[in-house]
Amino acid sequence: MRRYGSAVLLLLVGGAVLRISLFSELYLRYVQPALRPYLVISGGLLMLLGSVAAVRGTRQREEEEEPEEDHGHGHGHGHGHGGPRIAWLLTLPALALLLFPPPALGSYSASREEAQRAAQGVGTFSALPAGNPLDISVAQYSSRAIYDTGHSLKGRTLRMTGFVTHGSHGTWYVTRLLVTCCAADATISKVEIHGDEVDGAPQTDSWVTVTGVWIPKGKLGTDGAWPPVLKATTVKQVKEPADPYDKR
Repeated sequence: MRRYGSAVLLLLVGGAVLRISLFSELYLRYVQPALRPYLVISGGLLMLLGSVAAVRGTRQREEEEEPEEDHGHGHGHGHGHGGPRIAWLLTLPALALLLFPPPALGSYSASREEAQRAAQGVGTFSALPAGNPLDISVAQYSSRAIYDTGHSLKGRTLRMTGFVTHGSHGTWYVTRLLVTCCAADATISKVEIHGDEVDGAPQTDSWVTVTGVWIPKGKLGTDGAWPPVLKATTVKQVKEPADPYDKR
């Protein structure tokens, strides 16, 4: 069976890639939606290569067994091929990926990225769309609160969704990770939540939709303005969205 190790590994990895990209939206935990076709193609090619490797292994086995049947000798044929048995352990990560896809990045990743800021200069932003409350991403709110000299958030009721992270002294944040290409380049946006109507901080990594108004903080374009603050009127726990990463 050792001759089939590479085939099994290719089939498991290909199956895992197809599972998260073709048969579900789990791929959104790791890459942007635009990369889905490439994942599907890659998974299909891996399955094809695995099938070819399995067929070749079967043919090779048949060829090695033929001399024994024709000449009635040769007990050493077919032995020592395929590498050590411990190599089968390589299938465990692929099997784990197929059965238990890792979750999206959360509070741990966010805590490692706190030094990063939106790479924008201070200036006037475009007007926000009409609507009250207005749905806005955490990244958009953060950029406008820190860099917008036109104060486009002023006087608006805003609603955003993200996962919960905690700071010191009971402080908590609505947080979202922004992905440019894949999870490896994720950067953080977060909004500090205040408000008398908020009854305690939700659990870390739980997802919430928060509605409230902007509270100015610090001088625009400086570290004193980060993280921005929202005075919340309502906090509602929600399910994690299919695409957990933020949009600019």
